Amino acid sequence: MAAASPDSGDVIVVEPARPGSPVAVVTINRPAALNALTKPMMVSLAAAFRRLGADDAVAAVVLAGRGRAFCSGVDLTAAEDVFKGDVKDVAADPVAQMELCHKPIVGAIAGFAVTAGFEIALACDILVAGRSAKFLDTHAKFGIFPSWGLSQKLSRIIGPNRAREVSLTCMPVTAEMAERWGLVNHIVDDNEVLNKAIEVAEAIARNNRNLVVLYKSVINDGFQLDLKHAQALEKERGHKYYSGMTKEQFANMQKFIQGRSSKPSSKL
Repeated sequence: MAAASPDSGDVIVVEPARPGSPVAVVTINRPAALNALTKPMMVSLAAAFRRLGADDAVAAVVLAGRGRAFCSGVDLTAAEDVFKGDVKDVAADPVAQMELCHKPIVGAIAGFAVTAGFEIALACDILVAGRSAKFLDTHAKFGIFPSWGLSQKLSRIIGPNRAREVSLTCMPVTAEMAERWGLVNHIVDDNEVLNKAIEVAEAIARNNRNLVVLYKSVINDGFQLDLKHAQALEKERGHKYYSGMTKEQFANMQKFIQGRSSKPSSKL
């Protein structure tokens, strides 16, 4: 995992949570512009998730924004460059690459997550928000058609009536509302957002990495199906998983379980 200082000139910074940590922290580092995204930033962010997804040393990823915002959306001064590009170009699409990333992604939302920033937050698997965090969809205000999933994902999380109000009135969703509606997992003080997100990611990283990847996949894939077919999918993948295990792997599983039973449980 390549490390870079958050004070460097890089607008997308990738570094370990701490030396030797299996948790990578990706930081959108353009605080003077409230982390508004340019086309090169979008390409870099997509590439970062593609690299981390293929890096065996990485067990989980934290995504954060530097400064007063998580991400204020697309830089509208470069709107033509962004929106007239190929929105189907998966390689340059950060949300598509986040969705393709097998590693769990924890979003550290401090400040505003606006429009494209909101969509990037929705591409995370778990969200930690600061008390002053706000989620805002301004597609309707500025005449921008959503293409990173907000029109479909939000209603599936908070319900269609709430989603329609959020998107059609451009009303801000506070951290408290987001937690109450099931959008956010944890609310902490603003200065603790990154620490809490890393804590959650490190708790994930302590578990069986292969099973974590498979578990994330079956949850996400099953969510696209009705319950009957989702349960069938779980059984199918469970059968494939156990059928592929050797006697040695079963023995190692039992040894691991016996070792864990004598240790205190995670503080999470």
